[in-house]
Amino acid sequence: QVQLVESGGGLVQPGGSLRLRCTASGIIFSGVAVGWYRQAPGNQREYVADITSGGSTNYADSVRGRFTISRDNAKNTVYLQMNSLKPEDTAVYYCGIMRTPYWGQGTQVTVSS
Repeated sequence: QVQLVESGGGLVQPGGSLRLRCTASGIIFSGVAVGWYRQAPGNQREYVADITSGGSTNYADSVRGRFTISRDNAKNTVYLQMNSLKPEDTAVYYCGIMRTPYWGQGTQVTVSS
């Protein structure tokens, strides 16, 4: 079956960086668009970024210029490089295959001094 596993979360100080990883199995990864969403306590899940099968990228206004999404189809992996992190970036980050019910379990990102 299709599985996605996120990793790379953790605790970082404001202004720091983290690189999240989303690894998929059970699917021809190169043919799908993959997205990152996040959910902070008490908030709804919100869109962060996505990358199409052709490599085109899209970002939420709140992260554009600070986050970069990329993919390595040979490794069935999508990355989210997060720079200049802010406390408001604190959330559980989820990756998923766009327009499908296939999502990972999430990885916690905490930005705090």
